[in-house]
Order: sequence, then C-alpha cells, then structure tokens
Amino acid sequence: MAQLSHPNIVTVIDRGEQDGRQFIVFEYCDGENLKELIARKGPLPVREAVEVALQIARALGFAHEHGLVHRDVKPQNVLLNGDGETKVTDFGIARSLDVHGGLTQTGTVMGTSDYISPEQARGSRVDAQSDIYSLGAVLYEMLTGEVPFTGDNFVAVALRHINEPVPSVRGRRPDVSPRLDAAVRRAMAKDPSDRFGSMDELCAELSASLDEPDNPSWGAGAETMVVAPQRRPGRGRRAPRPPAERPSVWPLIMLLAGLAVLAGILAAVFTFTDSTSTLTKLVHKASGGGGAPAKPVRLSGITSYDPEGDNGSEHSEDARFATDGDPGTYWTTEHYSGGLGKSGVGVVLDASGTKKLTQMTVSSDTPGFRARIQAGSSSGGPFAPISDSKTVGDRTVFSLRGGRLQYYVVWITSLGSNSSVHVTEVTAKGR
Repeated sequence: MAQLSHPNIVTVIDRGEQDGRQFIVFEYCDGENLKELIARKGPLPVREAVEVALQIARALGFAHEHGLVHRDVKPQNVLLNGDGETKVTDFGIARSLDVHGGLTQTGTVMGTSDYISPEQARGSRVDAQSDIYSLGAVLYEMLTGEVPFTGDNFVAVALRHINEPVPSVRGRRPDVSPRLDAAVRRAMAKDPSDRFGSMDELCAELSASLDEPDNPSWGAGAETMVVAPQRRPGRGRRAPRPPAERPSVWPLIMLLAGLAVLAGILAAVFTFTDSTSTLTKLVHKASGGGGAPAKPVRLSGITSYDPEGDNGSEHSEDARFATDGDPGTYWTTEHYSGGLGKSGVGVVLDASGTKKLTQMTVSSDTPGFRARIQAGSSSGGPFAPISDSKTVGDRTVFSLRGGRLQYYVVWITSLGSNSSVHVTEVTAKGR
C-alpha cells in the first residue's frame, strides 16, 4: 500500500515492530468517515454524493493501475477531512492482481456484506470489477441513506446481492436523474462484464450525469427552466402559404408582375432589420477578418516552470507526459502541505514554432485546483497571462487571447484541496 501515493488515498508513512507487535503508521485525517456523515445527514445532496464517489473512484482506479484491488470498499473506509477532500483507507484485505492469476481461492469469502459483489460473495475470483460494484453500493447509500440490501445476517444479505436485482435509486428518491440512476445500476450489475470497464469509465459517466441541464443538483437544488425565445415578428423565413392560397397557375402577365413587385417590397421590409449585420459579416469575411478555422495544434511538454522555487524539482523530466496522448500518464507538481506558498508553478509546452492558439484543453485526475494559461517567446520565461483563471475539473477548456507565440504554460496558482496536482493531458487548437 505504501506505493499508492495519491491525494485520495491515506498515505502510509512507516511500519515497524515493538514488543512483538507489528504496526503501520498512517497520515492523520481530522474529520469523520462517510458512514458517520450519512448517519448524521441522511441522503446527501446529489452533487455532493457524486463528487465524493468521483474521488473514491479516482483513488481506487489509481490502486488498480498499480495492481491492487481494495476488496472492502465501504463508507467506513472513506475518511472526510472537512475540507471537501475524500481519502480511502484500510486496504487491509487488498491483494495484488497478479497473485496466481486471481485474488481469492474458490470458497473464500472476504469483504463486508452490505457492499459485497456477487462474485465475492460466492468466493469466486475477484478483480477491479468487484470494487466497481462495491462503489456502486456506496453511491446508492449516499443517495438514498440506505444500503441496497438488508438482512438478518451476513449470508442473508450476501444472497440478496447474488440473486436480487438492484433496486432503483429513483424509486426511493425521484429527484435523482435517470442517467445517474442507470449509472448506479450498471456499476452494480450482477455480471462483471456488464459493469463499467474501469474506474475511469465510471468517472466519465458520473461526471456526465452532473453536466446534464436537467440534473436537480444544478444551482444547489434550485429549479431551472430553459425557455426557447419567441421568434420576433418579421425575422427569419416566412412560412409557406397553404396550397389553397397559392395563385393560380394561369394568372395574367400583369398580375404576376404586380405580385412580384409586391413580394420584393415585402421581402425588403422583412429582411431590413438583418441587412446591416449581414452586410457587416460579408465585409468582415471578404477582408479576411473571419480568419481560418481553428485546427488542432500539436504540443510538446518540455519542462516545468518554477520561478519562485529551485526551478528544477517540479518533475521537469515528466513534462512530456502532459502531451503524450496517454491519459494514464501525467506531469505532477511536488507535494505541498498548507498550499503552494508562492504565486504559482507550471508545465511548459512547446507549440513547435510560433502559433496563435485560440483554445487549450487541460485534463486532470486531481481536479479542484486553479490554473490559467500563460505564454511567452522563450521556454524559460517570462510568460504573460492569455486566459482567465479557472478551477480545473476532469477536462477544462480555456479560451485564449493574444498573438503568435511558441511557448505556453499551464500555470497553477492554487492546489485546492490537493497536496499535489496532475496534468494528464493538454491539447490545443489554433491558426
């Protein structure tokens, strides 16, 4: 477990033995566990529940990438430090994914029955899919305030996990969106092959469920109504007249001419309000003001930028991972306790020649930190801001302004609740 250095996993500090007893030293989390929070508050707000689930999923996904499955995912093993940070702990029965091709011998049952996966309850082979099931059960409890299945004893509950369909979250809490309800049910599918393929896939779906405009978690529960604007009179295309109103196909020549003149006058009236803006657009386009459409620009991570530090310890050797196209690799800052303590730190990207970038997308598996994009003509700086500051999520798009430059920096000004942050991938568009 000591190899799992992640913001959402309790850090193992030391191990040893005293008076014949072995011990492990963990970091101290001053707060409560998730089970206590649910018992105190009942069902959590949708957004809070999903954000906690996302942090747990990222922690477990990181463990899976390092060959470990938790096998006892439950709210009691999720610590909350009071600052919005979630930490997974107690990998007490975790085992390596490569132990003789499996994790448990047939007939061996390990885990907590309220959150145990069907295959785990049967004593079958356990892998990362089992943690996905258990996390689905935890999310179900966060949303409803109750575990999915209850019973008089371990065996009774385990059999219900094996045999009974997953109860609908919406059946107990109608304000949960259908998409989120479906995500919980998919995570808790009886057949592991029917679940999400990985924690990353689960994270993507949970994030998408929060981005839906009709999600009740928007605006802290406030109702939101989207109203299409009414079409203004005289704007846009006129509806065709019914066939009965159309002129005869054998009109007099003079009548046709008169109607043509009248149609021209009406068309001029109806389009007058748009004529100025249309003409402006045409002139702008003819003069080249519209510019060529933005195209993808290949970036290369070349170094870190730490002008207020030693400018060498911020993992410069890993800068290339921020642009290698692999979301499983990343550039990372150093670990900080109590915040950055300086104006910022960042990773330098080379556009391979002077380019006018219009958009940059930053992806991260440690969301919640603040950043902006800066640019300059030298890889060593100085750099000037060319975007607004934003809180970075799983995938955040920055709109850029400024001229043609070669070097760009993802400039991190606050770690948020993280002790370090990762930049997993940066892409850009420009001209």
